[in-house]
Amino acid sequence: MFGYRVPAPDEAMLISGGRRGLGGAPFRVVTGHGKFVIPFFRKTRFLTLSMNEAEVTETCVTRQGISLSVRAVIAFKVGNDTESIINAGQRFLSDQEQMSVLTGRIFAGHLRAIIGSMTVEEIVTERQKLAAEVLDTSKTEMAKIGLIVDSLQIQSIDDGDAGYIDAMSAPHRAAIQRQAQIAQAQATQTAAEAQQEAARKQAEYERQTAVVRAQYSAEVDRAQAQASQAGPLAQAHAQQEVLAAQTELAQKQARLRQEQLVAEIVKPAEAEAERIRLLAQADAQRMKIQAEAAASYDRVALDRMLIDQLPQIVKEAAGGLSGANVNVLNGADGLGEIAAGLVSQGLTILDSVRANLNGGDTDNRPPAGNGVLELRAKDDRKPGDGPVDVD
Repeated sequence: MFGYRVPAPDEAMLISGGRRGLGGAPFRVVTGHGKFVIPFFRKTRFLTLSMNEAEVTETCVTRQGISLSVRAVIAFKVGNDTESIINAGQRFLSDQEQMSVLTGRIFAGHLRAIIGSMTVEEIVTERQKLAAEVLDTSKTEMAKIGLIVDSLQIQSIDDGDAGYIDAMSAPHRAAIQRQAQIAQAQATQTAAEAQQEAARKQAEYERQTAVVRAQYSAEVDRAQAQASQAGPLAQAHAQQEVLAAQTELAQKQARLRQEQLVAEIVKPAEAEAERIRLLAQADAQRMKIQAEAAASYDRVALDRMLIDQLPQIVKEAAGGLSGANVNVLNGADGLGEIAAGLVSQGLTILDSVRANLNGGDTDNRPPAGNGVLELRAKDDRKPGDGPVDVD
C-alpha cells in the first residue's frame, strides 16, 4: 500500500517529520510491525539491529613496564530497547559503519588502562579475567551510545623482542623438558627391561625348543628303530590281512554265484518239475476217471445183457434136465427146490462171468437154495444106479 512501511526483523524504523518521539527524540521508533507514513510529510529511515564486529590491536604497557601487543575481537549490536535505539540513531543513523570504529577505540582505551594495572604473568595466565574487567569498565560508556557488547575475546598477547614471555615460560619449559627427559629415561629403562625380559624369554624359548627338538629327535629315532624291526612282521601281518580279505571276497563271490545258480537253474528246474508232476497227476486222474466211467458203463451193459440172458440160461439148464433121470422124493416141494436150484445156478454163472470181467473180484454172494443140486445126464448113468436124491 502506498505510504505503508514495515521494518525488517533486525531493523528499527525511525519516522521523523511528525510529533516527537520518546523523551523528546526527533523521531518515533517502530519495531516488529508496520506503520502508515504520510508521503512528503514524513521521512522514514532504518537502523540495523544485527550483530557487528570490531577488531582491536593495541600496544599496551604492563605494570612492570613491559610492552605487550594485544589483539582482541568485540561482538556488539544496538540495544533492543527504545532508548538504546534512539541513542544509536542520533549518533550513527547517517553513517552506521562508525559504530565499529568507535567501539574499537573505546575498547582500546579500556584495554590499555586495565593492562597497565596488571603484570605480564597475570595477563598471560588470566586472560578471562582481563576480558571481564574490560567489559565491565566499557559497559556504561557503550550504553550511552546505545550499544551492548555480547562478547570480548583476547586472541593474542605478544611482547615482541623483549623475550619476557619466553623467559617466563622457560622454567616451565625446563620443568616440562625435565619431566620429558625423566619420562624418556623411564621409557628407555622400561624398554631396556622389556628387551631384557624379551631376551630372557627368547633364551628360555630357545632352550625349551632345543629340549623339545632333542626329545622329538629321540622319539623319531626310536620310532624308526621300532619301524625297522617291525617292518617284516608288519609286512607279514599285512599280507595275512590281504589273504584273509581275498579269501573272504572269494567266499562272498562263491555264495553269490551259488545264489545266482539257484536263482537261474535250480528254481526254474524245480518249477518245471512241479509243473510236469501236476500235469501228470491231472492226466492220471483224468484217465482214472475215464476208466472208471468206462468200467461202470461196461458193468451196467454186461449186467443188463446177463439179466437178459438169464431166462435163456435157466431154460437151457432145464432142457438139460429133461433127459436126466431125476427122482423127486418129496413131491411138489421137491420140484420147487429143483426150480429154485436152476435159478440159483443161473445166478452163480452170472456172478462168475461178472467176476471174470472185473478181474476176478466177486461180491461173495452165498449160493442160492438150501442144498446142492447134482445133475447127471441120462447117458452118464450106469446100470444098477439108484434114484437121484435131492436134499
